[in-house]
Amino acid sequence: MPVLGRWIAKLLLPLSMAIFVASGAWAQDNEATKILKAMSDYVISQKSFSAKFDVDIEVITPAIQKIQFASSGEVLVDRPGRLRVTRKGGYADVELVFDGKTISVLGKHENAYAQADAPATIDQLVDLLRDKYAVDMPGADLLLSNAYLVLSEDILDAKYIGHAVIDGVESDHLAFRNQDTDWQIWVERGERPIPRKYVITSKAVAGAPQYTLRITEWKSDAQIDSNAFEFKPPAEAKKVEIEALSGIDEVPAGVVEGETK
Repeated sequence: MPVLGRWIAKLLLPLSMAIFVASGAWAQDNEATKILKAMSDYVISQKSFSAKFDVDIEVITPAIQKIQFASSGEVLVDRPGRLRVTRKGGYADVELVFDGKTISVLGKHENAYAQADAPATIDQLVDLLRDKYAVDMPGADLLLSNAYLVLSEDILDAKYIGHAVIDGVESDHLAFRNQDTDWQIWVERGERPIPRKYVITSKAVAGAPQYTLRITEWKSDAQIDSNAFEFKPPAEAKKVEIEALSGIDEVPAGVVEGETK
């Protein structure tokens, strides 16, 4: 998989989800699906917003030991076609900028960047990355103009678990299942039903590793600087081909505490 596509998949908020009921038909009165739709409608109604997030990624070593890698980041969206995502962790410090014409990726640890042509909207960008780079980006699904239709495909089970508190915020706890994953999402109660926490469990992988996203700050109708989506690499940074931009994944390649991954 090309480095650019793989890294974008890691960067973008992972909120692509699918729900279905055991009968294979929609349960229109299901509380979980109602809350998910309200969340989707609210997020896509925001012309501009910013969000800060923390991410935990689990991997399983050959010794069947579960190791977790943590990073933090921020996303800035200006619909229909501008996006900036940053993420920093122990093994990567990366920035992505999409200005409606070009995707630019900067690997700060490598002091190198790569660029590629891209279409005009976020919807088209998602399609391009899937078609050209063979990458399905869960986080990008939430940004699509038809987000709820995308999120509600291929469903098996949907449950409303109950009330929860995430970082002091009153939330509703939902749980869903599909063929390969179980996933849960906590949605803020009240006038702005934003996602507060999201957990994906990979059932198809031995050890069932999880991907956890926590939204730590959300600002709707964010004030955006005129140059917020202008990519300016450091003067000393080297421009490279996309395939040469390695070492920007938060999960390090090679050896982890004596174990070969």
